[in-house]
Amino acid sequence: MLLKTLSMLFQRDLAQLESEIDAYGNESNLWVVDKAITNSAGNLCLHLVGNLNAFIGAALGGTGYIRQRELEFSLKNVPKTILLQSIRETADILTKTLEKLKEEDLDNDYPMIVFKEKMTTGFFLVHLATHLNYHLGQINYHRRLLDF
Repeated sequence: MLLKTLSMLFQRDLAQLESEIDAYGNESNLWVVDKAITNSAGNLCLHLVGNLNAFIGAALGGTGYIRQRELEFSLKNVPKTILLQSIRETADILTKTLEKLKEEDLDNDYPMIVFKEKMTTGFFLVHLATHLNYHLGQINYHRRLLDF
């Protein structure tokens, strides 16, 4: 049950991420930082795609994805079309990976130490879903503040 719920939430929120990025009428605003806003929507999008590809696609799905976290925050002016394509590809990878898991896999230790101690796969997947949603809210707010 939790796997199906998580899959639905990831798909819903990645579709919303795609919608938010696509809604920027002025593409250059994707990369704006201003005052206390230190991460642009474009960089947050790259971060989410990298995070999910590394922690779900590679670690649980064996995709071979190699994360370059520093680039998630240093790359600038990636075309919107590339961001949107990356989101769609990430959604496909998550669907395929989560479909391979069984409910009992959620009680297993996650295969990496991320927060300095072991945690279950289920706990970390819930964390990743809330992490996606947190940054999705930031992107929505960023767009509404800067892209008018």
